[in-house]
Amino acid sequence: MSDEKIITGTVAAPARLDKALADATNLSRARVQALIGKGLVEVDGAAASSASAKVLEGARFSIRVPAAAEAEARPQEIPLDIVFEDEHLIVVNKPAGMVVHPAAGNPDGTLVNALLHHCAGELSGIGGVARPGIVHRIDKDTSGLLVVAKTDAAHEGLAQQFADHSIHRRYLAVCAGHPQPCEGRIEGRIGRSDANRKKMVVLPKNSSRGKHAVTHYKVLRRLESSALIECRLETGRTHQVRVHCASIGHALLGDQLYGRTPKSIKPLISELNFSRQALHAAELGFLHPISRETVSFSAAIPPDMGELIDELGRFNR
Repeated sequence: MSDEKIITGTVAAPARLDKALADATNLSRARVQALIGKGLVEVDGAAASSASAKVLEGARFSIRVPAAAEAEARPQEIPLDIVFEDEHLIVVNKPAGMVVHPAAGNPDGTLVNALLHHCAGELSGIGGVARPGIVHRIDKDTSGLLVVAKTDAAHEGLAQQFADHSIHRRYLAVCAGHPQPCEGRIEGRIGRSDANRKKMVVLPKNSSRGKHAVTHYKVLRRLESSALIECRLETGRTHQVRVHCASIGHALLGDQLYGRTPKSIKPLISELNFSRQALHAAELGFLHPISRETVSFSAAIPPDMGELIDELGRFNR
């Protein structure tokens, strides 16, 4: 792990101190605020005490950035399907079955473990911890695209886009039955179930709990007792696609938590040994937080889900 580093420079334009220093470095405003709070920032030779203090153009600053603390997760040499990478961020096509970050029951073998190995020596110490900047997640048994920040500035820029719902996300899924109408909008607040804390539910319209969520769906292909659909997300809530589809009576095939497989295709599902929710994050688009260019990525449906769609399609010809 590298030693403490010192960043020096001058302020380019009058502004709040935290904003001025964030603009002059690759640190986020939140990180700058934390460093000011620890007494690690000086302006014109004096210790800075307030992140909101006004600073003038040309003021000289010095920031002591402690070495990043060791992450609890350990680096592991795990193959990654990297769709895009530069010095600021990395886009990964996560396989089904891989957990995003370590937690109880999944201490290793996660995407974070893999990224700690792949990005060794390149991490900025986001939040003061040497680990990749996880700004969003997809479920363990969902496959597809995930963007991870490698610098504080990229982390802050991506997090803001996820917060204001400007990220483009398109999922492909196989749901039970044939949704009617074939295209629609599902809206409903999503919150944790009182009966099962692992499960999310669509709450009553007048509920003050949960978070507002919107999913747009479209049937792409009718299959045997099921359908291939696309889901475009306006928001990004926990289990959003799974919960919303289940709420209109069309839970995803293989989803053990939210749905049941139609009896007519149970033998086929069993024969294929398809035991995960049929959900794939197929497209991801956003404004690159550093270059400000619009970028877009796609990932083909993985073989297990492709085989499921092909077999269900043969029955419906």
